[in-house]
Amino acid sequence: MEFGSSSRCQVRSEKMKYAVIYEKTATGYSAYVPDLPGCVAAAATLEETEDLMRGAIEMHLASMREDGDPIPAPTTLADYIAVFA
Repeated sequence: MEFGSSSRCQVRSEKMKYAVIYEKTATGYSAYVPDLPGCVAAAATLEETEDLMRGAIEMHLASMREDGDPIPAPTTLADYIAVFA
């Protein structure tokens, strides 16, 4: 089969960079993508959570493409503000 000859096979036209929010939990870390509701991951370490999150984003987007849903543009920005506490 030639690449792109199947209706299920779609060429990705651009690399998208989504903001991921990581939160410390009692048992490790959890993460979510504000621009992709329902796209979450959790693990014992930050590194494991990051690896799982990468896979979760890829699967989430693949599922959206398969369902014919539009892929949302990344719009969330994250930053830190330093203040005296």
